[in-house]
Amino acid sequence: MLVVMDINAKQELIDAVVETAENKGYKAMPIPGGDRVSIGILYNKGSVDKSHFLGFEGVKEVIPVTKPYKQVSREFKNENTIIKVGDIQIGGDEITIIAGPCAIESEKQAMDIALSVKEAGATLFRGGAYKPRSSPYSFQGMGIGGLKILSKVREETGLPVVSEVIDLEVFDAVEDYVDVLQIGTRNMQNFSLLKRAGKAKKPVILKRGMAATIEEWLMAAEYIMENGNPDIILCERGVRTFVNHSRNTLDISAIPVVQKESHLPIITDPSHAAGVRDQVLPLSLASVAAETDGLMIEVHNKPEEALCDGAQSLLPEQFDMLCKKVRKMKELCRE
Repeated sequence: MLVVMDINAKQELIDAVVETAENKGYKAMPIPGGDRVSIGILYNKGSVDKSHFLGFEGVKEVIPVTKPYKQVSREFKNENTIIKVGDIQIGGDEITIIAGPCAIESEKQAMDIALSVKEAGATLFRGGAYKPRSSPYSFQGMGIGGLKILSKVREETGLPVVSEVIDLEVFDAVEDYVDVLQIGTRNMQNFSLLKRAGKAKKPVILKRGMAATIEEWLMAAEYIMENGNPDIILCERGVRTFVNHSRNTLDISAIPVVQKESHLPIITDPSHAAGVRDQVLPLSLASVAAETDGLMIEVHNKPEEALCDGAQSLLPEQFDMLCKKVRKMKELCRE
């Protein structure tokens, strides 16, 4: 349930509603909006009687929240959430482009790629220090060494860095080194990891599970937000279907559906959806046309030597062309 306060309601009136809700055993969460404060009523078992709150001075209306996900829903908060990473805004008017290799392989590799993607227009640098691989014999990442390289990339280029956290054991270390945490598709419903991400003080990119419905995806985001972290970026990375012409199927329709259902920003990862580099550009342009808030693109200066996902990684010159075309598409969509 959402208790919407009058635009001129003073703090003591807001506090009175919060106190009453908590005295009844609920959790009350004030949500500052564009011009007024709303109060989310959580942990209610069954429906809450509107009359408990409608008679309070300063209460404008009481709105039931019908979705199973509460805090991430548009019913709970209508205004778009803008995630700030330094001076960068994710979910605003501009497309956010996150780029870098699938995995950090060496300091030179990471720095060379970071400098090239920054020059092309990337605003954040991505690179895996820990890699959850399908085969236990595949490259698993450099671990703490990779995190230290990411930290040096940030110092040298000024780009905020993104990396995946794969389990609770490495969570603290990743959080210490990066600016944005990523929870991958295989961990979308790792509820212990989601709860820990809710206690993090940094934004979280939450990738959609490869067979997850949008409701399941938003419920996973709810775990993070319910534990205290409101800075969540949803990432559509393709779902598993019957096709064999690409690794996965990028669900472009998820973009408008999520934007209707949730106030959280949504980005797409066409690299992991495609699995092959020649599909990355058209899928990126389609995502921008569908009004995605951002793109996550894999780039490698020597993809034939990459230790992870070289086939889907763009060369730096291909990424430069992608950025130019993405900006043109964004301008067309503004007209």
